[in-house]
Amino acid sequence: MTRETIHADKAPAAVGPYVHAVKVGDTLYTSGQLGLIPETGQLPEGVEAQAKQALENLKAVLEAAGMTMANVVKTTVFLADINDFGAINEIYAQYFTGETPARSCVQAGALPKGGLFEIEAIAVK
Repeated sequence: MTRETIHADKAPAAVGPYVHAVKVGDTLYTSGQLGLIPETGQLPEGVEAQAKQALENLKAVLEAAGMTMANVVKTTVFLADINDFGAINEIYAQYFTGETPARSCVQAGALPKGGLFEIEAIAVK
């Protein structure tokens, strides 16, 4: 079994001692992606803007591993406020079309850097 560390140049730098993703065989496990703007490391205002940026960051990590959103089989979404569930569903649906992945969505007590949205994924090539 081979293990490969994935670093995505187009995603924001990690905010702790972890990597963007780890690929084991044909399976990719991503770290949580906040809506940080890669160039500045800042969060945009509002959950919708953060969700869009976090999904773009996830896409960049997948691309660095030679995958696309279509390879994602499972996501976990963390929200600062579960009342944002409906708003993020509309954005999420723009990124996952056709056969959508399995998903869990939970309200977190707090997210790093005061984030409102975070997503992690498992993808298979």
